[in-house]
Amino acid sequence: MSEQPEQQPAQDRRPAAVPTTVRVAGSLVTLEGTVAVVVAITLIVRALLGHDQSGASGYGTASWFIILGGAVLAAGLALLFGKRWGRAIAVVAQVLLLPVVWSLLTDSDQPVLGGLLGAVVVASLGFLLCGPTSAWMADQYAQADQD
Repeated sequence: MSEQPEQQPAQDRRPAAVPTTVRVAGSLVTLEGTVAVVVAITLIVRALLGHDQSGASGYGTASWFIILGGAVLAAGLALLFGKRWGRAIAVVAQVLLLPVVWSLLTDSDQPVLGGLLGAVVVASLGFLLCGPTSAWMADQYAQADQD
């Protein structure tokens, strides 16, 4: 006869520990979100102080940065606290930032900013998609199947 491992009752199962890769990715994504929110606040202050807004609306651009930066910040904090939902937002944000990196490196003539942002984006994607992070994400579904 083959022995099957005993299944633990649902209340006895401990949730899997959050891997370091998730926490590092959460830190990087939180940094990105914080920078976006700080940019938004800076744009609002500049608009309130009467700086020229003929090139771009300070309030409109700030609204964009608040909405997207706030979502990225929330995703980063969720990852830091071990919440799985933050990974999806974080991955989408990193993929959307790749063309920004390319633009900064080429057309915008800002290779330092492009290189810095590129390093953060590639590192974030690496941590978000690596084995321990994926296994941690999959653990939720394994627990649901056992219930």
